[in-house]
Amino acid sequence: MTADYRTINRASWDERAPAHAASPDYALDKFAADPAYVSHVVRFDLPRLGDVRGLRGVHLQCHIGTDTISLSRLGARMTGLDFSPASVAEARTLAKRLGDPTDFVESDVYAAADVLPNEAYDLVFTGIGALCWLPSVDRWASTVARLLKPGGRLFIREGHPVLWSLDDTRKEDDLLVVRFPYFETAEPLVWDEGGTYVATDAVFTQNETHSWNHGLGEIVTALLAHGLRITALEEHDSVPWDGLPGRMVRGDDEEWRLAEGRERVPLSYTLQAVKMGE
Repeated sequence: MTADYRTINRASWDERAPAHAASPDYALDKFAADPAYVSHVVRFDLPRLGDVRGLRGVHLQCHIGTDTISLSRLGARMTGLDFSPASVAEARTLAKRLGDPTDFVESDVYAAADVLPNEAYDLVFTGIGALCWLPSVDRWASTVARLLKPGGRLFIREGHPVLWSLDDTRKEDDLLVVRFPYFETAEPLVWDEGGTYVATDAVFTQNETHSWNHGLGEIVTALLAHGLRITALEEHDSVPWDGLPGRMVRGDDEEWRLAEGRERVPLSYTLQAVKMGE
């Protein structure tokens, strides 16, 4: 019997969570040293986030909680949710270390509205590298809609589905080659890759993962179908990690961009939507 994708992916994230917490790329020591420090991912979107003071928010697929705690430091009353018990443990340890009131809940994202109060949140936040682990973007949009109050806001910055479709191993020329699906597929892409996306000396054994792409139109359509109104959609020429190794350079803003012809493709996007209602 084939293992469920959640079991397979959870094993990978559980093994990597401690290495991520120890990596300088997640900057936990900077969080401890500076009470005003916020993650690069959140810092990038500060002009778009606006004032979140007093908002009740939930961060879906929060991993080790650095973005969640960053939103808390900006004044939101945050809850983080993740399906990896090791990630949640690291997030709780970080919050305790920092004296931050953010709470963290262990749950699959599709079950979030079953374990958290419905229509209770002013803000649902989803960060980089989250949607690709979900087989159905429609189910995700349904979860978002159930959690948000009428008038509440979804805020998501994600890797662009165009980026996920590119061959990230090609380095011999400047061509960008579409190799993988842009649209959501019934079957996952199955990967067997060691390593991780941050600097670490850790060696991993749980290297199989299952992922899916979701076209930008599919994401927008799913949100509209579940009663959300798109209020902003901005595509960016950068991502916060080396998404195409050997082809990118890191800027002073800690974002990675194509070294040549960066205007050719969008690499990430920020989308905002508001739940319709009273």
